[in-house]
Amino acid sequence: MNSPSVTESRPNLLIRLWRNKEYRSVFFQILTMVIVFAILGMIVSNVATNLKTIGKDFSFGFLDSPAGYDITFQPFIPFSPTDTHLRAAVVGVLNTLFVAVSGVIIASILGFTMGILRLSNNWLISRIVYVFLEFTRNVPVLLHILFVHSIFLYVFPVPKRAISISDTFFFSNRGILIPSPVFGDGFGYVWIVLLIAIAIVAVFVSWAHKIQDKTGKIYPVFKISLAILICLPLFTFFVSGAHLSWEIPVLKGFNFKGGTSIKPEYIALTFALSYYTSCFIAEIVRGGILAISRGQTEAAHALGLRPNRTLQLVVIPQALRVIIPPLASQYLNLTKNSSLAIAIGYMDVVATIGGISLMQTGKEMETMIIVLLTYLFFSLIISGFMNWFNRRMALVER
Repeated sequence: MNSPSVTESRPNLLIRLWRNKEYRSVFFQILTMVIVFAILGMIVSNVATNLKTIGKDFSFGFLDSPAGYDITFQPFIPFSPTDTHLRAAVVGVLNTLFVAVSGVIIASILGFTMGILRLSNNWLISRIVYVFLEFTRNVPVLLHILFVHSIFLYVFPVPKRAISISDTFFFSNRGILIPSPVFGDGFGYVWIVLLIAIAIVAVFVSWAHKIQDKTGKIYPVFKISLAILICLPLFTFFVSGAHLSWEIPVLKGFNFKGGTSIKPEYIALTFALSYYTSCFIAEIVRGGILAISRGQTEAAHALGLRPNRTLQLVVIPQALRVIIPPLASQYLNLTKNSSLAIAIGYMDVVATIGGISLMQTGKEMETMIIVLLTYLFFSLIISGFMNWFNRRMALVER
C-alpha cells in the first residue's frame, strides 16, 4: 500500500516535467511523429485496399519487362525498344541530370554576369539588363520553354538545307550536328593523366590559398591550373601514341548520320531554364553586392586595386555569404522545373518512367514513387552541397 506522501508526489512530478521546456518540447515532437506515421499508415492501408479492390498488386516487377518504346535523346547509354523499363528509367534520370547540371552552370554564369551589369555605371547597359530581367521573371517558365522550342523548330531550316560551317558543323531544326570523337588504342592513359592533373590542380589551388592567407602572395592560380590541365594530358597523348579520329556527320536521305546530335528539345529546355533562372540569380547577386559596405570598395581603391580586382578579391568573396543561401533555392527550382520537359517531348524521367511506362504498365503508384524519389535525391544532393559550401564561406569566429 502506497504511503500518502508518495501518492501526492506523483502529480507534482508530472507537473514539473510539463513545466520543463525541454521535456515539453520532446513530448510534442514525439506526438507529432506518432500522428504523422499514423496518417501515413492510413494512407498506405487505403491504397493497398483500393489496389486489391481493382485487382492490382503493388510491385516493381514491371521494371524487368521490355519497354517497347524508343528514346530519341540518349547521350550517355544506348537504348532500344527491346530494353527494359528499368533501363528506360535510368536513361530518363541521366537526361534529367544532364539538364540540371548544364542548366545550373549556364544559369550561374549568366546570373552573376547580369547581376554585375545591373550595377554598371553605364546607364544603357544597366537599363537593358533591367528590362530583360523584369520581362523574363514575370512570364511563366513554361511559356519560355515553348517559345524557345518553337523558335528552334521554325527558324532553323530542314536538314537538307542545314546551315553548314566548313561542312563539319550543321544547324537544322533536327538539332545541332557536331563531329563525335572516336578514341583509339592507348587513349585510356590520357584519361588517367587527366584525372591526375585534376587532383594536382585541386592540391595546388588549396596550397595557393593557404599561402595567400599567410603571406599575402598571390599566385596566378587560373593560368597555372589551365596549363596543368592542358599540357599534361596533351603530352601523354603524344608520348603514348594514342589515336584520336573524328566522325563527321553526313546527310543521308532526310536526316544526318554519324557525329553527335544535340536535339532541339534539350537545347530549348536547357537554354530556357538557364536564362529564366539566371534572372533570379542576377537579383540575388545584385542584392549581395549592395549588402557590402561601400567603404570596402573605397579602401580597396585606396590601396591601388583596379575595379575588376576589387570586385574579384574584395566584394564578391564577402557578397557570397549573402548570395549562397538563396542561390541554393534557385538551383533547386531549376532542377524541379526540368520536369516541364514533357511539354516539348524531351525524354526525362517524367516522360519515360512517369509517362510512357506508366501508361503501358498501369503502375501509377510505383512509377510515381520512382519519379518522386529521383527528384528528392537530386534536391538533397544540391541542398547538402550548398550547405557545405555555405559553411566553407562563412566567417570563422575567434
